[in-house]
Amino acid sequence: MNQEYSYTTQYTLDKSHFSECYDESVVIDASIRAYRKAILFAVVGVALMLTNINGYASWFLIALGALEALSVRFRKPWWLMRQMMSKAANNEVTLTIDSSGISNDSFYVQGKILWQDINQFTETKQGFLLKQSKAVSYLSKRSLDEDALQFVIAQGRDKGLESLAEED
Repeated sequence: MNQEYSYTTQYTLDKSHFSECYDESVVIDASIRAYRKAILFAVVGVALMLTNINGYASWFLIALGALEALSVRFRKPWWLMRQMMSKAANNEVTLTIDSSGISNDSFYVQGKILWQDINQFTETKQGFLLKQSKAVSYLSKRSLDEDALQFVIAQGRDKGLESLAEED
């Protein structure tokens, strides 16, 4: 590959982009462990209610447990709503991929991921998960042309590319 490779494109941070990002990067825990905090709030609330210490505090904890259970059950819609309410939603992003890394630039957010800062590189069905020391970023394949896709895959092979694209 040419060392001076550069690819630039633009895309919109719309609901479909955020939904894809969530679907490809979040591991969904549907077990009872996901509801552990909700159950704890509810049990403590009921215990306080049975001891007649403070009725308001007990109902508050029970309601907090119910709210926590709803936030676990409806995690994706809640996350999507928060993203769509952000300032960055529905704005154009300029994505640049070159030999130094991946950068995105919009009116509200500027970021750059250097290839050398990526510790783990995972290919999913619709994109790439780029794990750094303290963060995980997602790069969608739908904004890349074939040459850019091959360049990113080549960079990923240097980092030990894992593929989740064939699973499921």
